[in-house]
Amino acid sequence: MNGLLKFITCGSVDDGKSTLLGHMLYDAKLLFADQEQALALDGKIGSGGGEIDYSLLLDGLIAEREQGITIDVAYRYFTTEKRSFIATDTPGHEEYTRNMAVGASFADLAIILVDASKGILLQTRRHARICALMGIRHFVFAVNKMDLVHYAQSVFVSIQKEIRKLAVALEIHLADVKVIPVSATKGDNITFKSSNMVWYQEETLLSFLECVDVEETGGESGFVMPVQRVCRPDYTFRGFAGQIESGTITAGDEITVLPSREKAVVKRIYVTDRENCKAYEGQAVTIQLDREIDISRGCVLTRDTNLSVTGMFNASLLWMDDERLVEGKSFLMKVGTQKVPAAVMGIKYKTDINTGEHVPAKNIYKNELAVCDMALGRDVVFDKFALHKGLGCFILIDRVTHMTSACGVIEHSLRRAENIVWQNLDITREIRAGKMGQKPLTVWFTGLSGSGKSTLANELEKVLSAQGRYTMILDGDNVRMGLNKNLGFEEKDRIENIRRVAEAARLMNDAGLIVLASFISPYESDRLSARKIIGDSDFVEVYVSTPLEACEQRDVKGLYKKARNGTIPDFTGITSPYEIPENPDVIIDTSKYSLDESVGLILNKIACRMVQEADFGK
Repeated sequence: MNGLLKFITCGSVDDGKSTLLGHMLYDAKLLFADQEQALALDGKIGSGGGEIDYSLLLDGLIAEREQGITIDVAYRYFTTEKRSFIATDTPGHEEYTRNMAVGASFADLAIILVDASKGILLQTRRHARICALMGIRHFVFAVNKMDLVHYAQSVFVSIQKEIRKLAVALEIHLADVKVIPVSATKGDNITFKSSNMVWYQEETLLSFLECVDVEETGGESGFVMPVQRVCRPDYTFRGFAGQIESGTITAGDEITVLPSREKAVVKRIYVTDRENCKAYEGQAVTIQLDREIDISRGCVLTRDTNLSVTGMFNASLLWMDDERLVEGKSFLMKVGTQKVPAAVMGIKYKTDINTGEHVPAKNIYKNELAVCDMALGRDVVFDKFALHKGLGCFILIDRVTHMTSACGVIEHSLRRAENIVWQNLDITREIRAGKMGQKPLTVWFTGLSGSGKSTLANELEKVLSAQGRYTMILDGDNVRMGLNKNLGFEEKDRIENIRRVAEAARLMNDAGLIVLASFISPYESDRLSARKIIGDSDFVEVYVSTPLEACEQRDVKGLYKKARNGTIPDFTGITSPYEIPENPDVIIDTSKYSLDESVGLILNKIACRMVQEADFGK
């Protein structure tokens, strides 16, 4: 018997994906008796006029049956005399492209359906490109609904030529592309040879799937195991659990722990609860080492590999969020078993779905494919996707909604990251802060223009200075006259503005200073990113909640008037949104509190963090 084959059915909406897979299961006698009975009954009492609707074997949701389309991903497990299969049926509608991408990420082979009466559509090309992005290199193009074109060979040949052009554009070897004419409803060339297409003399779809070789070569050959969990059942045992992604490991082998690059010897290997002397690729194991090393979830145990450890790389991604992607936007990235802060440094280009052309772009919209440069909050262990799928793919998670915004694959590390090494200094942050007798802190003022942020920051600094504290104000206007002089007010520039300010504030905190940062900072994700950069224990968020009406009445700079007249585009509160902080440390409405009262509220909040000189080791 050949090895397990994981395949996906995809293509444009209503191309017959579910019907094809259902008919294959039915004809191959791979259904339980009650499933056959239920299917026959549905045909009699449903809208099929007595004809069996094979798609019902896959479309189980009520919404799917009502609308006649696939929405969710459906999995079917079956075995023939020659092979075992995991089939994944995915939706064709553009709205559910993210569901299709999930299915493609697990597949070794893609069956892409093409409606013979319509030819290759935009969604057909999109699904083919997503499959290629996910590392699928074996394709079957099932030219379906041949019965609607009277089984015409000329129609098939014409579509076959277009498919081969698409394969060349996707850089797929033509030897790995199979084109089969079928009829999902009638069963032609699915399980049995069709008498209606005697001009097609090659194997049926199922016969091809039973024999196709999808074994990949040229990947990572050394031992790789991302650590999923640290096992500590009692004080006598400390092991590291995970699945071996590649290679083998034997007790007594020396391994390297990444990213620390520390070395240790494998003391014991456990497969389930049994001790083994050796373990292989694909096995879930627990490994005990001969010495104590700082290892946690996200670390990778390796031997004889050349994995990269860096915080910057180039990646291809599929954008799946309703909100557009702009440069500078920050996320949480999950790669392997690691989860780290990440940001899109730059959008290199997006890919035209029809032509494959690289199109310059400032924004990426839902279901578009793009190539971007990524920067991470810390170094991670990864490999090129072409060499190691497990450590070469990732997802981007929105910091606010926690929804998956994108999935992607790593193309290569950026050279500038490989040439940069953090320089450890002898005079530390603690020493500098100790000399000043204070705890470094960043008080972040956020709110609408005219809410009173700068006034509050200025008054707070005077009070802190009178107390003998060492401070520095970072004001929005002042920063844009120097550090951020080159930035505008588009979304991507606003994001970069806040990122730079956060990095500057962190450096000043490292110098021992208390930083008062006064910025509109309208996006919750950017404020969360700033908190992450600076450090949660050193970050105090002050939301100046003064209502828009009060801010407009003040209009010290005349900006609201210009925004209302259309002179200033992208003005926060008028033509650009302001996202109210979810969990600020202090909330102050300056239209209700006096200046002294407002400053007093902030001082009360930060008093507990104003650590005295003695607490810094003096």
